[in-house]
Amino acid sequence: AAAAAAAASDLTVRDALNSALAEEMERDEAVFIMGEEVGAYHGAYKITRGLIDRFGEKRVQDTPITEAGFTGIGVGAAMHGLKPVVEFMTWNFAMQAIDHIVNSAAKTNYMSAGQIGCPIVFRGPNGAAAGVGAQHSQCFAAWYMSVPGLKVVAPYSAEDARGLLKASIRDPNPVVFLENEMLYGESFPVSAEAMGADFELPLGRAKVERAGTDVTLISFSKMVGACLKAAEALAAEGISAEVLNLRTLRPLDRASIAASVRKTGRAVSVEEGWPHAGVGAELVATCVEECFDYLDAPPERITGVDVPMPYAENLERDALPQVADIIAAAKRTVGKA
Repeated sequence: AAAAAAAASDLTVRDALNSALAEEMERDEAVFIMGEEVGAYHGAYKITRGLIDRFGEKRVQDTPITEAGFTGIGVGAAMHGLKPVVEFMTWNFAMQAIDHIVNSAAKTNYMSAGQIGCPIVFRGPNGAAAGVGAQHSQCFAAWYMSVPGLKVVAPYSAEDARGLLKASIRDPNPVVFLENEMLYGESFPVSAEAMGADFELPLGRAKVERAGTDVTLISFSKMVGACLKAAEALAAEGISAEVLNLRTLRPLDRASIAASVRKTGRAVSVEEGWPHAGVGAELVATCVEECFDYLDAPPERITGVDVPMPYAENLERDALPQVADIIAAAKRTVGKA
């Protein structure tokens, strides 16, 4: 462990995703990429940088601006044994293709009694970016995690992005892979083990990012970083917060959630999405169902505000969870508000 830590180097989430794609395409000729600007332009966010030069146009396919069309082609290719990675420039645009994702990819294996599989990854940025308005800022995590037949992944760090994307491509099921645009350029330490070609992280298993004893902060994607900042500030006030990075939303690691909350006796869920029927609602229900006799305070939910995302910078900031909101909720649970 010490040797691996010593060999750790920094890697951006963008480069983690890029390297995972390249290695999986090298490993399996059935893997190919399709989407808008993924080839000649090297991706709207440069996630697919260099891949068309390495693997050619047949395996890195630029598509027209028609999500319903190329998603349907991808699903059909997966049913015939290929392993497409379909990139959405933003998950907001996947609204045009949700019929293929939910009615075709997610349900066909069950409806065919296991005769027709669909090993496909749908990936792209999810949730709020900065100053892009209501129609480009929505978090779709709660939508997709409610659908049987899908696996739903939401990485935070570079190691998450690399290990979870590799596992998603190798998985025989359709996977919704929810990235965050604001994390693409962020660097994280990555161990030598995580840079290995055979590295992958198991889907459905959460990670304790920071151990604590007084309250559990449960989150995914970008908000894990906000929880870590809140935990640091809480520690200065004598409150020990545990930060649980879910990594996967479906299947949800209820066992890890329960183990942490039973230890701390308190829980705060944190997400950028809307409160009504959101991810936090499922997390709080999990805490009550699995840990009711262990709870020392009612679980708290921190979410985005229940309005379409404002365009104005000050209103956008007010519509999203801030570190101060997490700190205040944690303090309420321990009676120090």
